[in-house]
Amino acid sequence: MAKCVLDRIAKRRLTRLIVLVVLTACVVRGIISVQDKVYYTQKETLHIVFDRNQKEYSYDRNSPLIFVGGVPRSGTTLMRALLDAHPDVRCGEETRVIPDMMRSRAKWMNNQRERDRLLEAGIDDEVMNDAVAAFVLEVMAKHGEPAKRLCNKDPFTLSSLSYLHSVFPNGKYLLMIRDGRATVHSIISRHVGITGYNITSYRDCLTKWNRSIEKMYIQCLEEGPHVCLPVHYEQLVLHSEQWMRTILNFLDIPWSDAVLHHEDAVGKPGGISLSKKERSTDQVIKPINKGALTKWVGHIPVDVLADIDTIAPMLYRLGYDPHAKYPNYEEGRRGMDPTDRGKKEFRMGDKTNLQALQFGKVNHPMEGVVEAQLAYK
Repeated sequence: MAKCVLDRIAKRRLTRLIVLVVLTACVVRGIISVQDKVYYTQKETLHIVFDRNQKEYSYDRNSPLIFVGGVPRSGTTLMRALLDAHPDVRCGEETRVIPDMMRSRAKWMNNQRERDRLLEAGIDDEVMNDAVAAFVLEVMAKHGEPAKRLCNKDPFTLSSLSYLHSVFPNGKYLLMIRDGRATVHSIISRHVGITGYNITSYRDCLTKWNRSIEKMYIQCLEEGPHVCLPVHYEQLVLHSEQWMRTILNFLDIPWSDAVLHHEDAVGKPGGISLSKKERSTDQVIKPINKGALTKWVGHIPVDVLADIDTIAPMLYRLGYDPHAKYPNYEEGRRGMDPTDRGKKEFRMGDKTNLQALQFGKVNHPMEGVVEAQLAYK
């Protein structure tokens, strides 16, 4: 009974999103009907907003947007808070609808029957891309105060990193990476519901973490170091100024000391707006805290640790020691240019089908991960 209800709710949400995309596409392409004839003009759509002083800000698909993502509980909220403290940047709270849109689009494109129906209705890739771009821009531009640089933080949005970059060619992407054991312990101990994750099982959550971060990481490497920067949470916490200088340089944003004291900007006009519904809010109102780095130690079941190489091979690939009883993040294998190792690794022959990744499919030994799993409560 519960499954039927959930199926009906999912279908209604999908229908609403389809209607929204069609309507948005019509607006974007300027469709006008005159005596049963349809004319449309293709032009770059500007999204214009005004701040409280009536200063105008305009954004389009070529704007240098910023996207922050990663597996939930990997430091994505801290990262966006540090950026929000900068006077030129506005990220704001999670939108949730942007990753929903990415998942829905992937489902439509992957389902041949659905794709054929869309093509029959005149909704080809160009229309779809225009509609998705307009939707994402409208949400980013209007769900908070305007700023020189707009930023989105929805963790699973980076599951569609390659597609997003094809739509927003000047976008920059920050992939937050954290020791999977710490991430999973945080998910379980703080009861963070993620669809498809069994938050009573470390084995299940580590398996899902591995799949999710691998998908994002491979796309990050493929797009290259000028487009995507992997940021290790532990290094950001331990060496905040060093890493924030690297991050702002990557984003082409001038330095501001405000990013080192984000807690001072919480709740201030033009500062950091926090949602009471997000689980990390109670943590980011405080200064950067090193205390959470090793809270997972002693909580991972012995049988899971014994199988860790099989359950979570991405731990080693990302530079963590999967067998250390107590981690020493200060002496990790990561340098200040985390993409160097990744570029070499990618050239050595990662077999993942990147085109399939772009459309939401992964050629992976552990198949069966559906996009519906990449939503969290």
